[in-house]
Amino acid sequence: MTKQIIFSLTLLITLGIFGYTLSRLIAFFRLTKPFPTGQWAKRIEVMLKVAIGQTKIFRYPVIGLLHALVFWGFMVITLGSIEMVIDGLSGLERSMSATGLFYDIVMASGDVMAYIIMLSMLVFMARRLFISIARFKGIEMQKKSKADAIIALTIIFLLMVSLAGINLTYVHLHPQDYSGIYPISAMLAPALFGEFSGNLLLLHEISWWSHILLIFAFANILPYSKHFHVFTSVPNVFLSRLEQLGYLPNMESVTKEVKLMLNPDTAFAPSPEGEVAPARFGVKDIEDVTWKNYLDSLACTECGRCTSVCPANITGKKLSPRKIFIDLRARMKEKGPGLVKDRNFDDGKSLLRDYISTEELWACTTCNACAQECPININHPSLILDMRRYLVMEESAAPASLNTMFTNIENNGAPWQFPAEDRMKWAEGLRISEK
Repeated sequence: MTKQIIFSLTLLITLGIFGYTLSRLIAFFRLTKPFPTGQWAKRIEVMLKVAIGQTKIFRYPVIGLLHALVFWGFMVITLGSIEMVIDGLSGLERSMSATGLFYDIVMASGDVMAYIIMLSMLVFMARRLFISIARFKGIEMQKKSKADAIIALTIIFLLMVSLAGINLTYVHLHPQDYSGIYPISAMLAPALFGEFSGNLLLLHEISWWSHILLIFAFANILPYSKHFHVFTSVPNVFLSRLEQLGYLPNMESVTKEVKLMLNPDTAFAPSPEGEVAPARFGVKDIEDVTWKNYLDSLACTECGRCTSVCPANITGKKLSPRKIFIDLRARMKEKGPGLVKDRNFDDGKSLLRDYISTEELWACTTCNACAQECPININHPSLILDMRRYLVMEESAAPASLNTMFTNIENNGAPWQFPAEDRMKWAEGLRISEK
């Protein structure tokens, strides 16, 4: 009973802290603009392929396989964690064992995956500490990013160690009648413990409490870490933009105005009563982005795959697609609390220029290599395009070459500096066969 009371209080504290964090994030999402959804069958298909199947991650075959195994391992181990919560509240042991074959499969998979994840964490940590990997670097990658990664990898490693401790001691304490199947632990337990059984019950309890408390602590650390993608990556893929890469959406407010202007009956008609003009064209600050843009920033793993394939970045330009969403997340963290209290709050700064320079934005070729490569389907060009739209439509701050093109379109109806009547001069004197 004492164990149940302590566990229940710990669970309530954990849920309370997580609930506060979640309410804070929801308040930030409410500051953003709408994003269209729908096509749910297609979204499920994309989620199963990209998020669950981890198809994009295999473009780096070896490290991709390790990452996929860690992801799939966590999916299985999460079921075991649910059982631990039930056991902690009810005072039972192995409460889900009544599911029979399903339980055997889950426990066997979890036991094997615990050791695979353990080894994977050591590999990932060695890469972070001892190998210089270009895509892990950049002006946006601060020292705390590396520390964040090491802390998360360490916690996951300890989670697997404690899970192995639970399984090893459980199997050895119940040699003939344990529930589930534990292929690795059943093989290792006799070699590790032999005939020894003293204090194993204490070791089992220490492993059990260590594992569940690490889960509770990790759940509340993740929202303040780049590893928040543990929670957000699958929903982010499910809510992916479904249009083909390269599709540039029109602005609804502009499309509406153009249609009105082209209609003789409405071109000169006064605006309907109560109609509100768009507050701002494009994106200048966090209140202009969509909630999907913000979800992208929370889901970003900072893996650098987007930046590593960006032709602008490769050729030495300032643009880093990863930085765009790291900056969005940082700006929301800075300005969001003020906007939650007062929607007119202004701290004199903005996402554009104070975080992201115009040089970065105009370096983008909209080739969509970043969106193609991103393992969780973040669409970087869509946000870059919206920030460009603000520069052009609100500030007329396009590069000189674009301003020349705009002037030519206005005066000549084409991007070139020739009047319409001269467009076919290039064909004069050409002999065109009638065949």
